[in-house]
Amino acid sequence: MPGAFIKTAVAFALTSVTCFTTSAFGQSPAAQRNRTVAVSKPESGSTENGGAADDPPVTDSASASVQPTPAAAPQTNNERYRDGIVIWETAPDADVPFLLKFNINTQLRYLNTQDSDESFTDHLGGTREVHTRNDITVNRAMFILGGYIFDQRARYSFTVWTSAGAASIIVASNIGWQFNKALAITAGYTGVPGSRSLVNTFPFFTATDRSMADNFFRPGFTQGAWANGEPLTGLNYLAFVGNGLNTLSISANKIDTHLLVSGSLWWEPLGAYGEPGKARNMYDDYFASEKVRIRIGTAFTRSREDRFSNLDQSSPENTSLYNSDGVLTFSTGAFAPGVTVDEATYRMWAVDGGIKWNGFAVNGQYFMRRLSDFAADGPLPLASTFDHGGELTAGYFVEPKKVMLYGRGSWVRGEFGDSHEYGGGVKWHFLPTERLWLNTELFRVDKAPYSGAFTPYTAGLSGWVPMVQTVLAF
Repeated sequence: MPGAFIKTAVAFALTSVTCFTTSAFGQSPAAQRNRTVAVSKPESGSTENGGAADDPPVTDSASASVQPTPAAAPQTNNERYRDGIVIWETAPDADVPFLLKFNINTQLRYLNTQDSDESFTDHLGGTREVHTRNDITVNRAMFILGGYIFDQRARYSFTVWTSAGAASIIVASNIGWQFNKALAITAGYTGVPGSRSLVNTFPFFTATDRSMADNFFRPGFTQGAWANGEPLTGLNYLAFVGNGLNTLSISANKIDTHLLVSGSLWWEPLGAYGEPGKARNMYDDYFASEKVRIRIGTAFTRSREDRFSNLDQSSPENTSLYNSDGVLTFSTGAFAPGVTVDEATYRMWAVDGGIKWNGFAVNGQYFMRRLSDFAADGPLPLASTFDHGGELTAGYFVEPKKVMLYGRGSWVRGEFGDSHEYGGGVKWHFLPTERLWLNTELFRVDKAPYSGAFTPYTAGLSGWVPMVQTVLAF
């Protein structure tokens, strides 16, 4: 059975590559010669490069940092593509300065998790179903308009985010003010900056998506206000206050009065970790500089969380937290039979690092999470839980700016169980740009502790998982 399953997956991947090859090489030489890769400046302190939104979760915790679009440089030629499509830009001395820029993030994916067992056992001995998948989806699609208005320091963005896999549509908007390179203040929707993957990275990961460990530990998306900037060369920060770990689908009358606080700090002592623009913090070394570059970062988040549902309902609306055995923290019976936790305090500290050199890149992150101060409708066997784990990726361009091979892994060591994954894949930039690529990947998961509709993971998943996806992010 596994042999036939893997053969089928490989055949599908090769067929997909052939289709994409035909599309890519069907471009006319003139079209390829006219391609322009321009960079916007200044960068406006946006935490999701170019105002590009990540993916806001609706029924689970997953990515949309919706942030002001960086201002494009004053137009000196007729090229419309400058880190996005410039729809309209006034002259610098206009009475009403105005910039409107258009960006898109689109992710198409084939996912097959049918090799998994059909059920798993939680730490209390209960048997639970594993939801398996075999589908092709428009996994994420973001339509972003942004720029400045009235003053080049007054930034705005408007994003429509959709996921066919999650059957979700979210409309979000931000307003910000760029004081200088060291300080920008913005309010609106964004990703809570508790993990590196939520600050200036989406969708430029090494692998097809965020790792199992990252999805398990990281916070999600909410409304709030934040300050960010680069006060010293190479030293960046983002400080955030918001409503909770993941409140995009929660109405205001259900959100509690406890505000979340989160912050991220990272240092690039040997120069910029990536090229300016939307892909500024991409994990890969696509541009293959011979200069060694490193990144060192850390983040901390604290939030008092509420289940957002009455205690007589077994399924909570707050789906941002899972226990390490794959059970929702706020679901009835997660800690003791028949007992429901109504409130808990989440604290998470993450440390990350990375190095790039001549087409080779290694990136990693370590997470430590504590849940405590439980408020429940019955006795609990413990006062807190502590889970920790990490992720690691390594990639190398065997053909510069075109073909990269990579390997990855992540793991969770938890209060109620341990999980891990490992795998590898190929990333093919079939046109000469870092903004469009095709991924094929095969990885193995053992007891996934998390479920996410637009991630490849479902709680209890154990087995081989093939994926094929293409991403367009301009």
